[in-house]
Amino acid sequence: MKTIQTLALLVLLSGLMLGAPQAQHGAGSSSPQKLIALTFDDGPKPFVLLGGRSSGGLQSESLLAVLQKQGVHATFFVMGWRLAKTADAWCRRVDGGVCRDAAIEEHRDGDEIENHTYGHGNFRLMEKRYGDTWILNDIARCSAVVQSITGVRPQFVRPPDWTIWPALQKKIEAQGYHVMTKAVSRPVRLRDLDSEDYLCAGKDISKCPKPSDYDYVLRHIDQREHEGVYDDILAFHEVPPTVKLVARLIPVLKQRGYRFVLLRNYWAAVSNYPR
Repeated sequence: MKTIQTLALLVLLSGLMLGAPQAQHGAGSSSPQKLIALTFDDGPKPFVLLGGRSSGGLQSESLLAVLQKQGVHATFFVMGWRLAKTADAWCRRVDGGVCRDAAIEEHRDGDEIENHTYGHGNFRLMEKRYGDTWILNDIARCSAVVQSITGVRPQFVRPPDWTIWPALQKKIEAQGYHVMTKAVSRPVRLRDLDSEDYLCAGKDISKCPKPSDYDYVLRHIDQREHEGVYDDILAFHEVPPTVKLVARLIPVLKQRGYRFVLLRNYWAAVSNYPR
């Protein structure tokens, strides 16, 4: 009799398990979302975003055109001083157009504009010279000029060269921002994957990853997949070689099942994930 009751109980439990809804991606789920937040620093640079030539003779294809062709939106961490009207003449002379107009075009395309500080000063140096309050004001100044274009206050701050320390990070976060970092203390999904593309631009490219920066980025994505991480924040810069790199990279990652989303949507989707 006990044997029959045990078998009946096992059948009942099996039926309940089969009928239960499958877990969605999140804590405890085995099904990855495969999200990519594509981000670019140090702009806006009109000759890179819109295509053209810089005063130094650098030629670039249009990054915005590449994104549009691929149906992808990106997040741009801008230097606030480039958006000021006082920068118009400098931008025309050096970067082939009005920087603020290029940012307006980003916004029209549905891209996200975030905070890379106003003056792009190294935080350690700025703290030594002026103190933490100066840094916080510089961030606020950038946010104000970005909001004048987008109507939305930035949510994210990426420190120049990723220079940050816990005490300052807490002060920035107290202002309502998420601070971007490469620090290993941050969960991998919320940690910037540095493409090192800045080493592949300019006259000296001896330190550019080998065999190519494209291979370097894919290799690191592969390593993260091996560790069970399928969501990435890719950090690039507005430099001509990167335009060709992402034009090649985006279709490959799409074929592998990745979806490209704005950073704010990425953060909302993965920030509660345990790793």
